[in-house]
Amino acid sequence: MAAVDPGTLMWTTACEMIDRAERLHRQFFQPTAAAIGELSWEPPIDIIETDSEIVITVALPGVDRDDVKVTVDADGVSVVGFRRPSAIPRGSLVHRLEIPYGKFERQISFPARRLRFGQSELANGCLTLKFSK
Repeated sequence: MAAVDPGTLMWTTACEMIDRAERLHRQFFQPTAAAIGELSWEPPIDIIETDSEIVITVALPGVDRDDVKVTVDADGVSVVGFRRPSAIPRGSLVHRLEIPYGKFERQISFPARRLRFGQSELANGCLTLKFSK
């Protein structure tokens, strides 16, 4: 049985962990088919509830306010929009493109009929929606 170099073992394990993280990231940001056949991506969200309100935070890095539409109905919230791709300088070599761009859509189901939509803010790459109970 050959001796195993701890440095090589650690490096191999670290590379395997990075590969697994990249596979999970690609799976998380995998485009979903929209109803009209266009491809879109779903931004990640946080939903926090307090005694007086529900706060939904939608991660939308690089999205302009004018490119987002929020619709509230009795069944929940719909956030639809478009993230423009970053400009890639002519002649540059792209090593990796992981940040999603293009059409996005996120349906958030919750009993909105019992809530009152209060405020929305797009700041620091996140759209925050506040609902009063």
